[in-house]
Amino acid sequence: MIKKLIVSLIVIISVLFASFLGLQSWIKGFVPDKAHIESVKSTQKSELDYLNSERPEYRGKILAVVTNVGEANDEIEAGFEFTELARAYWVFTANGFEVDIASPVGGNPPAVMDNDDMDIYDYAFLNDPDSQHKLRNSLALADIDATDYQAVYFVGGKGTMFDFPENTDIQRIVKTMYESDRVVSAVCHGPAALLNARLDDGGYLLSGKDVSGFTNEEELFIIPNASEVFPFLLEDMLEERGANFIEGARYLENVAQDGKLITGQNPWSVWKVAELVVEELGYTPKHRPRTEEERAIDVLMIYEAKGYELARGELLNSEHRVKSLTVLTHALVAMIDFEISKGIDLLRLANVSKSR
Repeated sequence: MIKKLIVSLIVIISVLFASFLGLQSWIKGFVPDKAHIESVKSTQKSELDYLNSERPEYRGKILAVVTNVGEANDEIEAGFEFTELARAYWVFTANGFEVDIASPVGGNPPAVMDNDDMDIYDYAFLNDPDSQHKLRNSLALADIDATDYQAVYFVGGKGTMFDFPENTDIQRIVKTMYESDRVVSAVCHGPAALLNARLDDGGYLLSGKDVSGFTNEEELFIIPNASEVFPFLLEDMLEERGANFIEGARYLENVAQDGKLITGQNPWSVWKVAELVVEELGYTPKHRPRTEEERAIDVLMIYEAKGYELARGELLNSEHRVKSLTVLTHALVAMIDFEISKGIDLLRLANVSKSR
């Protein structure tokens, strides 16, 4: 009964707030117009200055690894997260590295693409013949010589929970690269690749290391029965292997670095993970304009750390646009989780961001 009353209260507050602002025009303001959407979808690599100007000389190779599992338990869409591959791929190539794409068995791996999350860099990757050829013909891990690469990057996606942990080729690659002072990185569910990697002394690579990954809170919010759908919860298993799990705010950027080991909590951590890989390889990452989504995440992180007024001030004082839909989404997440005061704050921030 109490839960029903709370849900009703949330609905009433949301309706009153939206009515005050003018429901139709308010909601419409968060959705890009059709012409803008089509323009983003048609983005070509040649149109993005970051990917073409001041390209450094060849600096070596980085291996990106994705899952082959597209469906799991007839309950979830697995696969790899397309944006987690695309964004890191562009950071690596823009900074002088050649990227090979591999998967446990090779071939065309299953991608998960959410149109609401896709931006110009993601569509540039989707529309680029060279990168798509690599993706559709991913290399089999059994054929990979780890010493050919300066770094490995394990892309997230729910499928990784099924074919990464027990894969002996992954364990071989991680061990070889880590013990030869190369960079090992992963994001979101990608750290599942590290769970059974052991070093020469027989101990787990993760033991005593600062590590992040998709948190239990994030997982269970999306999939309440995640402990039944997956073989394990990633946060729990990372800790079981002895990792010091570094948890950030839900669905916001958070990266843990422990020497040559770099891990990110979720899809919103990809840009930072990739640029830290470049730094750890000894190079200053090329300047990249922050995306509207990143700037929205920045505002939300200010809210989490310092409160509403400073987050609002950041919005009002910035000359850059933010992705207001991202702020609105976080407001709805807070409401669904019965964090009513926070939800109202974020609705107000969403309205400010929309008007910029």
